[in-house]
Amino acid sequence: MDFPALIRWYLDSHRPLPWRETRDPYRIWLSEVILQQTRVAQGRDYYDRFVARFPTVADLASAPEDEVLKLWQGLGYYSRARNLHSAAQQVAALHGGVFPTEYAAVRALKGIGDYTAAAVVSFSADVPYAVVDGNVYRVLSRLFDLAAPIDTAAGKREFASLAKGLLDDYLLVPGHRGAGLYNQAIMELGALVCTPKSPKCGECPVAGNCLARKYGTIGGRPVKQGRTKQTPRWFHYLHITDERGRTVICRREGRDIWQGLYEFPLIETGSETEFGALPLPSFLSIYTLVGSVRMPKHVLSHRIIHAVFHRIAVPDLSALALPAEWLVVPSERLGDYAVARLTELYLTTENKNLQ
Repeated sequence: MDFPALIRWYLDSHRPLPWRETRDPYRIWLSEVILQQTRVAQGRDYYDRFVARFPTVADLASAPEDEVLKLWQGLGYYSRARNLHSAAQQVAALHGGVFPTEYAAVRALKGIGDYTAAAVVSFSADVPYAVVDGNVYRVLSRLFDLAAPIDTAAGKREFASLAKGLLDDYLLVPGHRGAGLYNQAIMELGALVCTPKSPKCGECPVAGNCLARKYGTIGGRPVKQGRTKQTPRWFHYLHITDERGRTVICRREGRDIWQGLYEFPLIETGSETEFGALPLPSFLSIYTLVGSVRMPKHVLSHRIIHAVFHRIAVPDLSALALPAEWLVVPSERLGDYAVARLTELYLTTENKNLQ
């Protein structure tokens, strides 16, 4: 590979982003977690809000989980937010509140994998670990015309070995400017030039080395073995309100989707079910069904959620024998609680869509 050409291109063409203007491993790690499966334009706003609220890892570690989840709301994949919080607490407990820059120490933190650990230590301290994210998979698969599936263990090992070899070669180049710069450059090449569709080969600084371009296989690289199966689920939410302007919510527990977020009481059925056939709690013997809102299907990585929100009115929630885990809150305070994107969408449209 023409390493000097790649670095010149990066220095001339890279996007100015706040996490590239710091060597603080905490802020670099924060940006990497936020940007997983998130567009840069959206992620930047979240990064700015997190840095403003939690300028140090100690600030994040000492925050309540509910506050972290509320700030994260809208990004999805809430396990990332919980892991972010847990890892900050590990740093506080094990490293005296100083975010480490040794690969093994970073890799041992909750929710951090090989890619994120390599990114943090190389960007913050030029520790020579190669990054392999989606952009790098695409660049390398095309440069070397590799048919190894990137979603298999064998394929991941092959790409990791290749990435390490390239970084080692780069570090032998006279006058090289550190592992972090090289890693940033190859990632940015995938983000801006070697894009999934319609790559800008005419602007690529290493196009002369690209075997997929030579053999006409760019559209088939990288190779994936198969898609993740998505299981359908049917959710019926009970949006129960009373005449005193209160409503009921509960915190989602267990190791299921949206763990730790708040939602309306939920009845899950095995298939599409009409409201009249739902097994309602016995204490709702007197109620008025104000209306139901059927949401568009909500597609997650492993689930397709078919959700209906049923607006139910009762005279007085205080008179009902509610389960201990149900919280009665003023309806105007719902915005104070972290909820899944699905519930957020319902709350913004409920007044318009009640049937």
